[in-house]
Amino acid sequence: MKILLEALAAGFFTSALAIIPLVAIAGEKGAVQEGQKAPDFQLKDQHNKSHRLRDYLGKKHVVLYFYPKDDTPGCTKEACSFRDERAIFDSLETAILGISVDDAASHAQFASKYNLNFPILSDVNKEVCRKYGTLSPSGMAKRMTFVIDKNGTIRKIYHEVDVDRHSAEVAEFIRENLLNPSGHS
Repeated sequence: MKILLEALAAGFFTSALAIIPLVAIAGEKGAVQEGQKAPDFQLKDQHNKSHRLRDYLGKKHVVLYFYPKDDTPGCTKEACSFRDERAIFDSLETAILGISVDDAASHAQFASKYNLNFPILSDVNKEVCRKYGTLSPSGMAKRMTFVIDKNGTIRKIYHEVDVDRHSAEVAEFIRENLLNPSGHS
């Protein structure tokens, strides 16, 4: 990274396209990792209700999934899959929170159209996306999921998401890794 910045400062790169990889690399530097405490945040959902990550501490595990855009094919499939599996996540003492950079009005339409039964949070200032390293060079959230335990520790990061089976994959991870043998966390 240092060499690339020095090269840029020295004028070796004159094309605007050369800056794009630098933005992506710089955005990844602040990204969180498994085993770290999840950065707290406060965002509003589709009903204008405020949600803070710390409100779930000691109460529920959290599936924090970032997605690019409301009402697009992959994002809709992913959201509907979490919607359809909501009872399973409830039984696993796990809250589902979706985040994109779309505004609350867009989220309200999206949630209403597909009867989404969990909060989708609006990160229009892109601060939470930056904290979690999910902001793409295009300014949208990358499709990534973080499983956060009741203590606020990131236990799993999904960098690559198959929207057809993702919710089941996440539920299985929670079942196998965050519940004690009696089936409770």
